[in-house]
Formats: sequence, structure tokens, C-alpha cells
Amino acid sequence: MNRRDFLWSSAAAGTLMIAAGAALRMGGPKPALAAETFEVTKTDAEWHAVLSDAAYNVLRKEGTEYPGTSPLLNEHRKGIFACAGCDLPVYPSETKFDSGTGWPSFWQEIANAIGRTEDRSLGMTRTEVHCRRCGGHLGHVFDDGPPPTGLRHCINGVALSFKPATA
Repeated sequence: MNRRDFLWSSAAAGTLMIAAGAALRMGGPKPALAAETFEVTKTDAEWHAVLSDAAYNVLRKEGTEYPGTSPLLNEHRKGIFACAGCDLPVYPSETKFDSGTGWPSFWQEIANAIGRTEDRSLGMTRTEVHCRRCGGHLGHVFDDGPPPTGLRHCINGVALSFKPATA
């Protein structure tokens, strides 16, 4: 490979990596999700006003936080994980486990707490999970989790808040 070919292929690879990173962090609502109606609705400006930039990017733009950055990875107290957008309880602490992925993971949601849509971004098909009350993007669910469900809800920590159980 000559120098020109090397530089061209390096530039092409870099462009692809930047585009993939942007797709992970940006996005926008999928048509199926955009068609749903939710109990809690706000304008884009209202969501921006009540969420941190990171939470807004994940919950409203379907972004992804960097793995290993969520303080909720090390949250092991008994309690409830709620949607950071509307405070709906979505995951009980009893179903949280260490998946080794860098994101808080759960094997079961609270009944009637989440919605699911098919996500075909990034050249693959995944199951996206969102808050059923406000439509906020939480993460994705995969079928490689522990018993009893065999599911791994891979959730962005910035999309959640934690409410410790009271004694």
C-alpha cells in the first residue's frame, strides 16, 4: 500500500467512525415512537429546560452515554430506578445485575412501565425500550441476560434516577 492509499483509507475509516459516533449520540425519534401519544408531553424547549444536556441527549434524542460513566453502575441499595424525564418507576433494584457492559442492567422492568420499539439503526435490529409515560429513550433489551427472564435491559444511567427504599 502506498502513502496516498494509506492516507485515503485512514480518512475514510475516520469519517465512518465519526458518523457512527454521531449516530449513537444523535438520532431523533423513530417514526413509530413519534406516532405514539404519551401522558407527559413537553415541547423540545421545555425538555431542554428540565433535563441536563446528557439526559436530554439520551431521553429525547436517543443518544447513548459512554460506558462506565454512570454512578448508578455502583448503586446497590434497595429501591426503585425511575425515568429521569417524568419520575415514573421503571426498574426495581432487585432486578439489577452487573452485566459487565458498562451500563446499568436489569433482568425485569416494573409492570406497565416501559414500551418497546424495533430499532434498525447502526445496521442491526435491536429492541429499544422507552418510558411508557413520557416516551423517553432508556436503552435497549437483549436476550443474553440471567435467569429467570434471560433478558438484559441495557439502560443509560443518565436516563434514570434512583429512589432508595425507606425503612
